[in-house]
Amino acid sequence: MLSTNPFSGTDADRTAIWNMLVQRDIQAYCQANWQLVEKDFLANEFFAVNAGNQADPGKWNLAFSSLEHYRDEWLRQAKLASDTEYAEPLEDAVHAATRLEEIEIADGRAIARKQFNGEIKKTNGEVDILLWQTLYYLKKTEDGWKICGFTGYLPYTA
Repeated sequence: MLSTNPFSGTDADRTAIWNMLVQRDIQAYCQANWQLVEKDFLANEFFAVNAGNQADPGKWNLAFSSLEHYRDEWLRQAKLASDTEYAEPLEDAVHAATRLEEIEIADGRAIARKQFNGEIKKTNGEVDILLWQTLYYLKKTEDGWKICGFTGYLPYTA
C-alpha cells in the first residue's frame, strides 16, 4: 500500500515536495535506481549531516560533503536492500513506516521533516527496524523544488 499525499489538491508546493521526498525517493531506493532522483538535488549546494541517532549535536558529523559521496552511499544501501529477501513487499513496507506531514516554507526555501517508524520483516525471521527522522533543506528553483541538503538519522520517538 503506497502512502497518500496529505497535501494533494490543497497546496502545490507541499504536494511537489512530498511527492519528491516520499513517493519518488522510496520508489528509487527500492529499485536501487539513482536516476529516478538525481535531478531532485542541487549538486553545487548539497551537503548532509549524520546525527547517528544521537540527541547531542556535538556527536553529529558531516557525513556527505558532496552529492557524489551521498549518491555512492545511497546506492550501496539501496543495493543491500534489493539483495535482501524480505517477507513482504519492500516498497509497501517502507511506505508504511514513512510519514511526511510537516513542511515549512518561507521565501523560496523549505524544511521538510520525514519520519520513519516501522519494521520490515525478512524471510529469515529477522526484521529491519526503521526509527529515525530526517530534516530536508530545500530550495525552489525554476525547475521546481530541489534538495540542498539534510540532517539525517535524527533520534525519533513516536
